[in-house]
Amino acid sequence: MTWLCLGLAAVTVLAVVLLQDSALALGVIWGGLALAAACDLLLSVSSRNLVLETDLPDSGFSGLTAPFTVHLTARRGALPPRMELRLTLDDGLSAPAEILLEPRDGGARATVPLGLRRRGLQAVRAVALRYRSRLGMFEILPRRRLEQSITVLPNIQPVLSGEVHTRMLPLLDGHRSAHVRGEGSEFHQLRDFVPGMDPRKIDWKRSARVLDLVARETRAERNHQIMICVDHGHLMSETIGTLSKLDHAINNALALCWAGGLGGDTVGFYTFGPKPGLMIPPGPGRTAFARMRAACSELQQSDAETNHTLAMSRLYGALNRRSLVVVFSDFSDSVTAELLVENMAVMSRHHLVLYVALRDSALDRLAHPETLSMETIAHAVSAARFKQERAGVLDRLNRLGVLCLDTGPETLTPALLARYTDIKLQGLI
Repeated sequence: MTWLCLGLAAVTVLAVVLLQDSALALGVIWGGLALAAACDLLLSVSSRNLVLETDLPDSGFSGLTAPFTVHLTARRGALPPRMELRLTLDDGLSAPAEILLEPRDGGARATVPLGLRRRGLQAVRAVALRYRSRLGMFEILPRRRLEQSITVLPNIQPVLSGEVHTRMLPLLDGHRSAHVRGEGSEFHQLRDFVPGMDPRKIDWKRSARVLDLVARETRAERNHQIMICVDHGHLMSETIGTLSKLDHAINNALALCWAGGLGGDTVGFYTFGPKPGLMIPPGPGRTAFARMRAACSELQQSDAETNHTLAMSRLYGALNRRSLVVVFSDFSDSVTAELLVENMAVMSRHHLVLYVALRDSALDRLAHPETLSMETIAHAVSAARFKQERAGVLDRLNRLGVLCLDTGPETLTPALLARYTDIKLQGLI
């Protein structure tokens, strides 16, 4: 329609310039075009004739998708053969730019996978349609306002799927007992010594009484105290994959909390940023998990820099017994990490500290570019320098007795649970 109007406009200009008596002909041409346009609009499906039905689940897990169903029907007549859809969403949701509605059941339907990128209440604000008029002269763009919301919760899929329970089998009663030196210090039972067992496990006094070799069997201790600490400062707002570092930390903190309950330990929760935040005292099992999940759902990102000194001082004063302190945090370079290192060193004198850092695979891609240019080389040098400083900080923490876990978000959950299992089996707490 646009090109037709432009062509007629050019013809009109030429006719006025070159021909003297062209007014009647031009009037007929433009009148015919206006009549055709009016007939096209009358024959087309009106936006008022459309009935829009939508469906969205009440809740979903961050990092996953939720199905948003759109069903369109016409009160009278048939729908256009091709209709496209576009959604107006809150920042915490994502969807394809354009969605094609498929004819089905006398109407048109589409199921849109909404990406859940941020915790909290997120809404679909509007639905915009696009379809051609009956004669193809116009594109009709109706828009319907919506206020359909979904509550995005921390992702506990590893808990619901049984992944956490499966990875905790070595610590659960009735499963693999500890035979390796250092695997647990709590006495479990006596058993006959058989070839292949560690001779240091032999109980010589009892062996002398029964005139046969008897070994002591131990298992991992229970009822330890775990304090999970999550940093919500501005550095944790960096996005890795589809989620921020804070959301990755929350999801894995909940998985560790559930694992701690299965392992017979008490679990507490602590948040910190520019100043100390919420502190939930250690509690057993599912009670701690429910309280922690509710707190994580309301935890908001801070725009200010984290004060590690204030945060760790508050935590150090609150702990009344040796604990496993798991810290989810981040640093930008070796200079800003100085306070982090100093406070982790103080904490590690009386507690076992596990520092969890999220590695961004984008740094590896920048450090090893596929094409060479002045820009990519500059990015590669900066990325390599940052990786070197990061490795230096983690090495310093290791030498100070702080356990470090530096991995990507896709492997963080199994790596974190494996490290927790090793700590329990080796009796490090």
